[in-house]
Amino acid sequence: MTDRKPHILETPIDPALPRKRPGILASLRASFLTGLVVIAPIGLTAYLIWTVVGWIDGFVLPFVPAAFRPEQYIGIDVRGVGVIVFLIFTVLVGWVAKGLIGRSLISWGESVVDRMPVVRSIYNGLKQIAETVFAQTETNFDRACLVEYPRKGIWAVAFVSTGARGEIARRIPRDESLLSVFLPTTPNPTSGFLLFVPRADVVELDMSIEDAAKLIISAGLVIPPEAPGGPPRVVPAQEPAPGTPAAAPDAPPARAPERA
Repeated sequence: MTDRKPHILETPIDPALPRKRPGILASLRASFLTGLVVIAPIGLTAYLIWTVVGWIDGFVLPFVPAAFRPEQYIGIDVRGVGVIVFLIFTVLVGWVAKGLIGRSLISWGESVVDRMPVVRSIYNGLKQIAETVFAQTETNFDRACLVEYPRKGIWAVAFVSTGARGEIARRIPRDESLLSVFLPTTPNPTSGFLLFVPRADVVELDMSIEDAAKLIISAGLVIPPEAPGGPPRVVPAQEPAPGTPAAAPDAPPARAPERA
């Protein structure tokens, strides 16, 4: 009985051969996914706007007299009337609040609220949130940046608020200036951490605040286009010590010697 080696069919792969076209089901699946990518953002945006408008109408319209409602004349419930009434009312309240009489009324009302223990805490907290979110002031995030967090070698996108001032800057034992940096979480950027970082350890980014927020909310899936003007810069640029050769552009940073 002789040992026979199994015959192996060797078929060379020719790169010049045409690739197999996808079937009908694969083409339909690709078209469906493409259409879903186009329709989903539009549909969700329209649904959210429609829901918010309906919620405002349901809250505002009960306070509007029946004589001013359009369904009394055309017989159709027009969506958005409550939003228009709310906008007009808000503009009027803001116009009155900027005057002398309005400021006097607001001061009197706040003095009454300050005498109520529980209501005072709720009102003051909501007032601070409203002033922070809606007030038109120059206090805003300055620029987007990178900081090493939670340890050296790991970088996180953050926002520079302002320079550290007052007791914070006085109590921290450092000779160089500090920056207050807000480090948001993903995908909810409304929560995060307030860090006080040395100015030399903050790397500025050329991207705008909006692009950095999109990058954080999308968990890194939406990459903003790189702005012309070169790579990110360190604030301020650290000059090498005298006698130290400059590192190559693509060379990795030198590791510190380990202690015995």
